[in-house]
Amino acid sequence: MSHHRAIALVFTLHGAVAGSLSTRLPWIQDHLSLSPAVLGLILLCLPVGAFVAMPMAGRLSHRLGGRAATRVLIACWCAALALPALAPAPAWLFGIFLLYGAAAGSCDVVMNAQAVALERRLGRSIIAGLHGMWCVGSLAAGGLGVVAAHYEVDARLHLGAVAALLLAAAVPAGRALLPNHTAADAPAPRRFALPPRAILLVGLVGFFGTFAEGASANWAAVYATKVTAAGPGLAAAAYTGFMLAMAGARLLGDRLVRRLGPVLAVRLSGAVAALGGTLVVAAWTPWACLAGFALLGTSVAIVVPLVFASAGNAAVRAEEGVAGVATITYLSGLVAPAVTGWAAGALSYRAAFALVTVMVVLMGGFAGALRQGPAHDSEEAGARQGAPAS
Repeated sequence: MSHHRAIALVFTLHGAVAGSLSTRLPWIQDHLSLSPAVLGLILLCLPVGAFVAMPMAGRLSHRLGGRAATRVLIACWCAALALPALAPAPAWLFGIFLLYGAAAGSCDVVMNAQAVALERRLGRSIIAGLHGMWCVGSLAAGGLGVVAAHYEVDARLHLGAVAALLLAAAVPAGRALLPNHTAADAPAPRRFALPPRAILLVGLVGFFGTFAEGASANWAAVYATKVTAAGPGLAAAAYTGFMLAMAGARLLGDRLVRRLGPVLAVRLSGAVAALGGTLVVAAWTPWACLAGFALLGTSVAIVVPLVFASAGNAAVRAEEGVAGVATITYLSGLVAPAVTGWAAGALSYRAAFALVTVMVVLMGGFAGALRQGPAHDSEEAGARQGAPAS
């Protein structure tokens, strides 16, 4: 198995874990008799766990090595899938979801650092396609979860079996990952890596892109229903269309990046996203609304992958740069649904997505922060002196 296929499989497995759990949350809620408020608090533990753990992922990678850290964390993430359905009481879920989020976020950092290192070795963009494979894994596992839920398969059996299969697939993927990509005498990263000043603007681009992504994914169906009077089927299609457009754009996005470079690609994304956001705000029919959300999904798809790549290239250690911007993007994803809801309640749904449209305009405006700097150039030159990737 080549290094590229190995890290693509890791991204797919990571997405499959997320997609599997999301479809069985109703079973867990019914099984433990959770109120919506309690379930909301429990789910908040996931991003909190990730937010706390991600800044420490670089230190773990330094101690174990990038390949070993990725192997350990993807295994932990796959195994963690079985835990929520096994909780004997609601109180257990708070701790389980904190650990679940910590495994998710830490693995996210080290696997993206692996992707950045492999990009340097290959000398071409691959990270958008890897994030596309995450979407493929999430959609495929989510589809299996829908079938399991339809036939009333016990979630303990379903999630336990899927966790075992994903864990088995993670073993060969981990073995074929890129060997340690940082020099042995490189300085150890800080124990808790907050974003360095050099990548704060890169993180800001990610913040805007993730905000638009989170707002659209969480509110597309509701917006289509409340604003354009879409029926249940068309309202669901607003979310599905957004996600499918984002997955397709990520799978094809590396070609665009190779042709235009990251800066122009994100500026183009900002322009298309602004068009999509304007269409959503102005939409009076469900189909116009669906088209607007599809444009938003297409345009924001490559932004987060490129932000991770840029931050990893700007830092001495890729893990530290990725961890720095990941804390910013996760924070954006955490606040975006709530802020969008508050704006919709205080003003209107159209005003809320006018705010999203402003965000994507700013995203394109700050795209120059993704321009490759000296740190990337020197490290890439060093990487190319090594053996070529498999």
